[in-house]
Amino acid sequence: MTDWQQTFIDQHDLPHDYRLTAEIWFVPVLDRVLQARPAGRPLMVGIQGCQGSGKSTLAAWMQAALHARGLRVAVMSLDDFYLSRKARRALAERIHPLLQTRGVPGTHDTHLLADVLGRLRSGDCPVTLPRFDKATDNPRPEHDWPVLKEPADVVILEGWCWGIPPEPEAGLTDPVNALEVQEDPDGRWRQWVNARLASDYAPLYALMDKLWVLRAPGFGCVARWRTEQESRLRETLLARGESVSGVMTPEQIERFVAHYERLTRHGLKVLPDMADVVWQLDDARRIVRLQTRDSV
Repeated sequence: MTDWQQTFIDQHDLPHDYRLTAEIWFVPVLDRVLQARPAGRPLMVGIQGCQGSGKSTLAAWMQAALHARGLRVAVMSLDDFYLSRKARRALAERIHPLLQTRGVPGTHDTHLLADVLGRLRSGDCPVTLPRFDKATDNPRPEHDWPVLKEPADVVILEGWCWGIPPEPEAGLTDPVNALEVQEDPDGRWRQWVNARLASDYAPLYALMDKLWVLRAPGFGCVARWRTEQESRLRETLLARGESVSGVMTPEQIERFVAHYERLTRHGLKVLPDMADVVWQLDDARRIVRLQTRDSV
């Protein structure tokens, strides 16, 4: 094992066999990506996967692996572009109360995201990369945002709804869970969210060269995976001596993931035919199959 791989595994508290997972499933994709880099600008890669699927870890591994090969890599999370609680409160008052909860399309600052992606794509540096604090449910102060000083060779953006297209209108009629039955009986929230995918997100998808998907076996595992995420967040905050008041309880998690259910199910259905790379996961988040287009 090379030094960077061991360092990565230690830093991310991963099992020792993650190295083998990466060699089997990630390195072949990485090798082909290096051959697909466009001339004169960075390769733009989007990674989609439901909550807890391993998007952040995959993005970080790709960054470390590419860095080990001498390339500059910018990694961002769609989560870092969430609107502030105040801005979401305004949406909740103006559009629908469910928009107070971060997560669905329409609760991101897509104008900021478009600016950052455009500057990264054109190599217009320095570029400040936003950071969101989930424990406080607000963006971090701008002086805490990292600055990319040199143009990147590869840009990676990961997000739970990245790449998901709007649903057909007919699919919006029936609610998918109790949250929609009780709190969106007229469908106004889901229709507004769907419209944002078309108007605000689809143009951003067009800035990317590749779409990679970590595909869960179904929506049923999302709450469990999210609970594991929150447990790790709690441990991290405690280790830093920071407040854990913003970490969600199991009951809060169940309600939270209900906001994501409709589009998560839609993505599971349609993205395999749209993505350049699909890693199929099992219930334990192990990769069991790799699907690629010829060009990756």
